[in-house]
Amino acid sequence: MTLLAIDIGNTNTVLGMFDGANLVRSWRVTTHPRATADEIALTFHGLLEGCDPVTGIAMCSTVPSVLREMRTMLDRYFDDLPKVIVEPGTKTGVPILTDNPREVGADRIVNTMAAFHLYGGPSIVVDFGTSTNLDCVSANGEFLGGALAPGIEISLDALASRAAQLRKVELVPPRSVIGKNTVEALQSGALYGFAGQVDGLVRRLNVELGGVKAVIATGGLAPIVVPESETITDHDPDLTLVGLRLVYERNVP
Repeated sequence: MTLLAIDIGNTNTVLGMFDGANLVRSWRVTTHPRATADEIALTFHGLLEGCDPVTGIAMCSTVPSVLREMRTMLDRYFDDLPKVIVEPGTKTGVPILTDNPREVGADRIVNTMAAFHLYGGPSIVVDFGTSTNLDCVSANGEFLGGALAPGIEISLDALASRAAQLRKVELVPPRSVIGKNTVEALQSGALYGFAGQVDGLVRRLNVELGGVKAVIATGGLAPIVVPESETITDHDPDLTLVGLRLVYERNVP
């Protein structure tokens, strides 16, 4: 089986090529909300050139406009392949114990499935993306809910747009927590501030869960925060892709 897993986020789209259970290639491209099905197909065919032929596709999306064009693209260019799109009604084996299960993002369910498969439960998934999602997985693999916070980049964008003398900065550790100039002060507040936010939320969630086996970080911005966090135990950049593989195997014999 050569599976193409596609995780469409608000900022980036991540693709992974699996040979059986092994992730052999992965790519990260910008998500363009107005891209047409044909434009998406050109990007995909360029990335997949030289790879083994794809025999199946699994996909999840948090961007409705892109999901619509992706459906069209898959039907037009990959019509002969089995496909699984994670949406309400898709078999995941993950009970969703929230007030309105249909409003839970597909990526959060996929992450729950992968976290329980790889690390067991109870556990917490911290997904650093456009928003910072902290999702709680029960001892039985159930999605319990969690906490959502503004992501690092959109927070810095908002600050730069609303404060005349502040600007976007590179997210790297400053020389010290006490910033000696505006750039270092912004870097300190962003890096250590978000690490502290995550640690504070994880500690509170941990108390309600009665202790966890693992706190797993994933998402494009995770490498920035993980070294400064006191509560994150594991970093798994491919967590969502693994979850998509598991969903595909559950739905396609």
